[in-house]
Amino acid sequence: MTCGSIFDPARIRKELAAIETKLADPFMWSNPAASQPLMRDRKRLEQLVADDNELVRRSGDIEAYFELAREGEDVLAELEPAIKDLATFAEDLEAKTMLSGETDPLNAIVTVHPGAGGTESQDWAEMLLRMYLRWAEQQGFKTEMNDYQDGDEAGIKSATFTIMGEYAFGMLAGESGVHRLVRISPFDSAKRRHTSFASVFVSPEIDDSIEIDIKQDDLRIDTYRSGGKGGQHVNTTDSAVRITHLPTNIVVQCQNERSQHKNREKAMKMLRSRLYEYELDKKRAESKKLEDSKLEINFGSQIRSYVLQPYRMAKDHRTKVEVGDVDKVLDGYLEPFLRGYLLAKRRGTTSSPGDDDLDV
Repeated sequence: MTCGSIFDPARIRKELAAIETKLADPFMWSNPAASQPLMRDRKRLEQLVADDNELVRRSGDIEAYFELAREGEDVLAELEPAIKDLATFAEDLEAKTMLSGETDPLNAIVTVHPGAGGTESQDWAEMLLRMYLRWAEQQGFKTEMNDYQDGDEAGIKSATFTIMGEYAFGMLAGESGVHRLVRISPFDSAKRRHTSFASVFVSPEIDDSIEIDIKQDDLRIDTYRSGGKGGQHVNTTDSAVRITHLPTNIVVQCQNERSQHKNREKAMKMLRSRLYEYELDKKRAESKKLEDSKLEINFGSQIRSYVLQPYRMAKDHRTKVEVGDVDKVLDGYLEPFLRGYLLAKRRGTTSSPGDDDLDV
């Protein structure tokens, strides 16, 4: 079994004890900016300690099965699934050890945009939206739609939603980029094969523990009538809010809430997250580590391809991870790609996106 990281229970327990000491100081609770990050770190470390205890327990069970086998007992039926479950648990634990960035534990704000191609790409963008919502559901995460624009005939023109759960951003950060679909078009009466593109951008939902300075003079705030899905009130009042950050030209919008005030509050939170990621991107660009999410939504820039015709396969062009059951992937099975990206990032073996050897 390959290993991309080191799980050090002794170090984790030592860090947890140090945090407990800090949190025992009564003056700490009068300073939320200092206490909240510590509480978040404590929760993370407590989970790692629990994982270590579970790892020891499962290993002990397998040792017990081997001991029974040496005594002549038939334990194969119990031993095989126990080893398989331990391997899966160890892989999940390995992935957790690679999520150590400042923003990795935060919620994820995900935006999906179709590329050129009209209905084809808009339908593909909606398929991607469903894939990520299904993945979040399978992880036990909550989701909240912030902005949803229907397509002209089918699919979507854009969608922005928040995935709320521990390490949501850390797990999905590698999904930013261009995604390609190859299939027989359901919108083509001649049943020809089409290639469609859509982009995904993932940013962390920045909390109050990370300071982002936004000047009011740098903002242009517009209100408009919601055009998305919703009740009568949503569709007949100017409750939707669009905020433009003039220095960077970053635009965010929210129309999900009935109240203009709530839409503005959520849009500001989205802007904080986008500005944080914007500053990180500038630093990454200096060291050539900028994610490919801002590449042109076209050939040669995709990070992953989903081929339904002439064969069936989903393949990540950076890590070379492949999954034959592409329907399962589109239904939210992203674990091989998410873990593959984390391992490749740790080892520094991710390659540039492109067509590489996936000939369609």
